[in-house]
Amino acid sequence: MTERFSDIDPFDRKILDVLAVEGRISVTELARRIGLSKSPTQARLKRLEESGVIRGYRALFDPIRLGRDHVAFVEVKLTDTREAALAEFNAAVLKIAEVEQCHLIAGAFDYLLKVRTASMSGYRLVLAEKISTLPYLANTSTYVAMQAVKEEGLAPAAPA
Repeated sequence: MTERFSDIDPFDRKILDVLAVEGRISVTELARRIGLSKSPTQARLKRLEESGVIRGYRALFDPIRLGRDHVAFVEVKLTDTREAALAEFNAAVLKIAEVEQCHLIAGAFDYLLKVRTASMSGYRLVLAEKISTLPYLANTSTYVAMQAVKEEGLAPAAPA
């Protein structure tokens, strides 16, 4: 059964809001925060997991502390946009570790990539050796991010 977003009630929404910030919270604490007892909270959590609303849990890393604070967004235009070409491009881009996100776009270009590297020279190498070799690539345009104002899993940087 696929649960729709509209099927989520206020208690489910509270569960999701808490887990979005604190994925390792205990069921007992989660129940306290949303105002239910442990058993119904556990049942709701299991239902949200089994229905696919909650897809998983993961650790979030600070890319700056890991030396990967250079972010570039790359517009990609393809020479062919038939399904077979898109599938081949998709399979190839999945193999590039530095591509953090890849989105098929309806607009003036075909894909938008988010690429994270340690430096501009590192990005230049990824562009030249990996992105430029992707199948059906016609051209790219790069936009370098100066600051992440809002990014999933990262708190905003304190003002200087």
